Amino acid sequence: MTLLLVALGGALGSALRYAAATALDARLPRGTLAVNVAGSALLGLLVGLGVEDSAYSLLGVGFCGGLTTWSAFAGQTHRLGPRTGTTYAVATLGLALAACALGFWVGSAGAGPQA
Repeated sequence: MTLLLVALGGALGSALRYAAATALDARLPRGTLAVNVAGSALLGLLVGLGVEDSAYSLLGVGFCGGLTTWSAFAGQTHRLGPRTGTTYAVATLGLALAACALGFWVGSAGAGPQA
């Protein structure tokens, strides 16, 4: 059952990633940046809330895993060239890590006191 949840979440996430890239990527890969930052924020939130088991398999592993993309990020960074690619890589990593931390902070605050 867990494998099916991961597959379902991954299918939804990757379809949304494709739609964002198709709509927003042009000269600069804004769609890829957006899904990587949004997926990082959502994953941080899920972890902060303490989501586990089936819900985490569906949303964390499946949806966030399908939504975010390392391979497209790496390829686009290379295609942008040394100067723009480096700027894009630093911006993506910084924003994604900050979004994850923010999501975790929000989730932890909403989860109440931990035992």
